[in-house]
Amino acid sequence: MLRLSLALLCSAGVLAALAQEPKPAKPKAAERVAINDPAKLVDDKDFALQGEYFGEKADKSDRGSGQLIALGEGKFRLKAFDKGLPGVDPHSKAHDFDITGERVGDTVELKGKGQLMATVKGGAIVSPEAGDYPLKKVARTSPTVGAKPPAGADVLFGAAGDETNWDGGKLVKLSDGEFLGVGCKSKKTYGDFTAHVEFRLPWMPNSRGQGRGNSGFYPQDRYEVQVLDSFGLKGENNECGGIYTIAKPSINMCLPPMAWQTYDIDFTAAKFDGSKKTTNARITVKHNGVTIHDNVELPKATGGGQVEGPTPGPFQLQNHGDPVVYRNIWALAR
Repeated sequence: MLRLSLALLCSAGVLAALAQEPKPAKPKAAERVAINDPAKLVDDKDFALQGEYFGEKADKSDRGSGQLIALGEGKFRLKAFDKGLPGVDPHSKAHDFDITGERVGDTVELKGKGQLMATVKGGAIVSPEAGDYPLKKVARTSPTVGAKPPAGADVLFGAAGDETNWDGGKLVKLSDGEFLGVGCKSKKTYGDFTAHVEFRLPWMPNSRGQGRGNSGFYPQDRYEVQVLDSFGLKGENNECGGIYTIAKPSINMCLPPMAWQTYDIDFTAAKFDGSKKTTNARITVKHNGVTIHDNVELPKATGGGQVEGPTPGPFQLQNHGDPVVYRNIWALAR
């Protein structure tokens, strides 16, 4: 009995001592990085490596592609695809697994289950698993970048000075030009319209989810087409191209951060009989030239916007605290 009592005391003493020991400190969160000026990224090795890669055999009998996503502090994730990149090859299919890697000097070592599977260096991904051809880095450009406004369209932002077309409009001066910042609404209002919008997401490798290049384009200040750095993600309704909480894009066409991207939108406003809505609004969206929403019905307004109503409304460029910039915005009322 004495021996058992001593054992219990010892156990209690050990537990008390453990309880008094300080808990291990949580890893310090990586410092937030938010860069929207290309001149500040010239020497950033992670930025130089991240992006899209594609390769095929000389006889075109096989091909593969991947999106290398920077996760900050030299860490990466590779999203691999059978065939070509999203929006290019209709047979493209993402693998259901990701490969992670870490940069050593100018090279990223990509591993799966602890085994080295590929290396990224000199603008190419080389792997025995990829066959006898490397995947070379490519820089895609939206086919509608620089689209000219049609006759009768309103040029809402085409050059410095046009920020005055926006309530709260601010000009953002960067090394490669002067652009429209977030947190503003167009002074003109629209019912049915066709519009073109160009935006650029900042480099925020240490951030995740809704904290990574977040903004939004709101037709009529009522329905949010999400703007977010969703490069390499699944493509949900709260990611780039999603109609927030309503509809996810049919394909994730988000390009890497700091690439100019486009939305081309056809919008039909909701119809009202007095204050009663009789027909829901509808929207078609092309993201970087690819249709991601085809005449989708909008049953309600989305968060962050105004309630639905019979009157036309302005465009909102949402400010979510990240330095997203816009350019070449025009709209044609229908």
